[in-house]
Amino acid sequence: MIIVMHGRANPAHIDAVVAKIRAAGLAEHLSRGTERTIIGAVGDERVLSADMFETMPGVERAIRVLKDYRIVSREVKPDNSVVSVRGVQLGGSAIQLIAGPSAIESAGQMQALATRLRHSGVGLLRGGAYKPRTSPYAFQGVGEAGLGYLQQAARSQAMPMVSELLDVRQLDTFLEYDVDVIQIGPRNMQNAELLKEVGRINKPVLLHRGVASTLSEWLMAAEYIAVGGNHNIVFCERGIRSFDTASRHALDISAIPLLKRETHLPVLVDPSHAGGRASLVAPLACAAIAAGADGLLLEVHDDPQQAWCDAEQAITPAALDELLATLRPLAAVVGRTL
Repeated sequence: MIIVMHGRANPAHIDAVVAKIRAAGLAEHLSRGTERTIIGAVGDERVLSADMFETMPGVERAIRVLKDYRIVSREVKPDNSVVSVRGVQLGGSAIQLIAGPSAIESAGQMQALATRLRHSGVGLLRGGAYKPRTSPYAFQGVGEAGLGYLQQAARSQAMPMVSELLDVRQLDTFLEYDVDVIQIGPRNMQNAELLKEVGRINKPVLLHRGVASTLSEWLMAAEYIAVGGNHNIVFCERGIRSFDTASRHALDISAIPLLKRETHLPVLVDPSHAGGRASLVAPLACAAIAAGADGLLLEVHDDPQQAWCDAEQAITPAALDELLATLRPLAAVVGRTL
């Protein structure tokens, strides 16, 4: 349930509403806007009714939430949220770029790429230390050593770092290396126990959409994280499974405006995984920006033909610079900066 307070409501009025919510066995989530304070009752709202609150001083109206996702819902927080990572803002007026190799290969590779990407204007450095692969015989990542390589390269360029967490048992290691953004990949989007654990820590989470997941299921996955207290969540659309094999996946452009209608959280797009081919990255990236994406996740490798993982979809640093030259005027058209 959502309780909308009058603009003239004072702190005592707000405290009284919060007390009634807690007395019913639910928790509260406060969103303080410039004109209104909105209080969300988190839990089984069947024990509440609108008239319990609408007669209270300072309450404008009470709305029963029909959707199961509440904390991440735009009904709870009408204004867009911005997730800040070491000063880099995801969801603000600037379109942000997260770039790097699919798989970390060596310390030298990460250092050289970080230097080049920083020079190009990339805000966050990504790299996979642990790789979830379809085949058990494929390269699985260099493991914990890769987090060290990523950390050293990212810190040398004052860039936040992003890496994918595969298992709850790896979480302490990720915290030890101070990974700035924990990526939850499509295979783990509905891993409830993993979502609960990252919900208990104060680290931004980049939540990828599963290849066969609906928008509602994706939003509910985010709610699992938010219920734990971690509201620093960023969505990443990276394509859904289709009957067509011309591309790796089918980028769901409609997911961007649809998701933004439902949630206040930032929405990014991964054109590299969606297309699965380097030649498709630029047009898909342009489409994502035009549709309102808050940022892009790009696979960049200094020598894609020699990449240990996902070689066919990685672009070179030079190709990235060409892409950015195309995207900057497009971003200006839609009222954003890059």
